Amino acid sequence: MTSAERVAVLGTGLIGTSIAMAASRAGNRVRGFDVDRSVLERAAERSGLEPADGVAACVRGASLAFVCTPVPAIASTVARVLAAAPEAVVTDVGSVKAPILAEVEAIAPPDGLGRFVGGHPMGGSERSGPDWASASVLDDIVWVLAPGTMTEEAATARLESWIGAIGARPVRMDAERHDRLVAMVSHLPQVASTALMGLAATEEAGEPDILLLAAGGFRDLTRLAASSPRLWGDILLANRRAVATAIDQYVARLTELRDLVLSESAEGVERSFAEAKRARLSLAAKPQVRTGVAVLQVPIPDRPGALADLTAGLGRAGVNIEDLQIVHSPEGGRGTVHLTVSAAAADEAGRALSARGFEPLRLA
Repeated sequence: MTSAERVAVLGTGLIGTSIAMAASRAGNRVRGFDVDRSVLERAAERSGLEPADGVAACVRGASLAFVCTPVPAIASTVARVLAAAPEAVVTDVGSVKAPILAEVEAIAPPDGLGRFVGGHPMGGSERSGPDWASASVLDDIVWVLAPGTMTEEAATARLESWIGAIGARPVRMDAERHDRLVAMVSHLPQVASTALMGLAATEEAGEPDILLLAAGGFRDLTRLAASSPRLWGDILLANRRAVATAIDQYVARLTELRDLVLSESAEGVERSFAEAKRARLSLAAKPQVRTGVAVLQVPIPDRPGALADLTAGLGRAGVNIEDLQIVHSPEGGRGTVHLTVSAAAADEAGRALSARGFEPLRLA
């Protein structure tokens, strides 16, 4: 089915270009447009999409159109695409759904609303732009679809089929529920990372050595602070009520933990950490292995081939990696890999790594 699709991508940043690459990989013909010509040219070079001179030229003859512009421009672009491409199923990739759906229904041609499906692929990173794009960004990610009140079932089903064919997982969800959930698991982490990095930067003015002491935990928690300020400003303002509620809940949880520390409640602090650890270990694994996972901490030299040696050893031992994170040392020359494997495979993983000269430490 995918090879017959003619795909249009409006906005060729990280997600737009990744969609173009995944579509090309599936055999689709892809056109793209971006208001920044240099961005469009880099996207075309990476993805093989055919650059267009404008919205109308991009979507002419398209069967699927993906609007990947910044949030404030999504609704107006969707309206233009629905009018210019009367045969296309149109979707967007915005991180907020209810406000976009409402605006599209207010300004788009009524006879085109049946072909619009709100969407949000839950992929990407703190980096932005086509230079960081890859078809693999979409591999096995959840891709939320939030149909509007006027959306035709056939449009949603067609988009679901395409998403599944390129290797992602379509999940239907009410727009309001989507916005409430992503406020907690996507938007709040960005706020927390940004606030922590800002706090450390302020403290650095009086303590110039503070960032020299920043270890892996701080670097992990503040990674998102490197994200695009404009992009995230648009997202947070568009979902401001749900974000404000999530921040209030987070502040309440921080206050609770602060009070446990001040009251010297070792039992309470330990219980809070234990509950969070159980939840995190469950999150780290695929559904079929959530009944038991283990985390191994493995020091690793910072040299070409070291990670390949580690993963090859596990592969030869028949141990599947459920999750992998790399923490680089600020001093350079070494790093630490956190491996999540099924609990049943933990001992075999440890033996395989030790046999190749690594020193794994089981954390959980």
